[in-house]
Amino acid sequence: MNIANLLTTKPAKVGHVKFIGIDGHGGSGKSTLAKLLAQKLNATLVHTDDFASHEVLFEWQQKLIDAVFTPIISGSKLLNYQCSKWWADHHPKPVINQLVTPIMIIEGVSALRQEFRPYLSFGIYVDTPTDICLTRGLARDKDNGNSIEQITQMWMDWIAAENEYLKRDNPQAYADIIISGTNAFHEQIEL
Repeated sequence: MNIANLLTTKPAKVGHVKFIGIDGHGGSGKSTLAKLLAQKLNATLVHTDDFASHEVLFEWQQKLIDAVFTPIISGSKLLNYQCSKWWADHHPKPVINQLVTPIMIIEGVSALRQEFRPYLSFGIYVDTPTDICLTRGLARDKDNGNSIEQITQMWMDWIAAENEYLKRDNPQAYADIIISGTNAFHEQIEL
């Protein structure tokens, strides 16, 4: 399956930009797939994690709409926005002069949320069992300064909130394609 070919049949919905949304559980492989596609398609990446936080897991959609979609609709060629903090000693750099490209990718849990669908040209859902996602997430976050107990609790809280989102918005049903997060991406799509 060739994403570039599939994308040619889809209209741009945000000015001249075609947005691809990549959704799935935390730890499913969304970021890895997004990086591969961004390189292949010369696309700019927008991460939902730059807008979400532990304090505001899912109710940040308007921040992304205001920082990404609205400026592009208004003709902006560059994006600038402050990234949210995920823990006390996390000090993310703001996104400054992020290039608006003809294809852009929004990746992260809730990238295919109902509020973003009017802006998306194409949706991908990365399907990975929750236990694998949890193992990957714990391994990824083990060095963020918190104890393993704290990290495990954060992930359990995250999974509960994530499941509410998945139930509410059903991104898997909305997606144009579903890709396995346990198989090599290059075996499933042409990169």
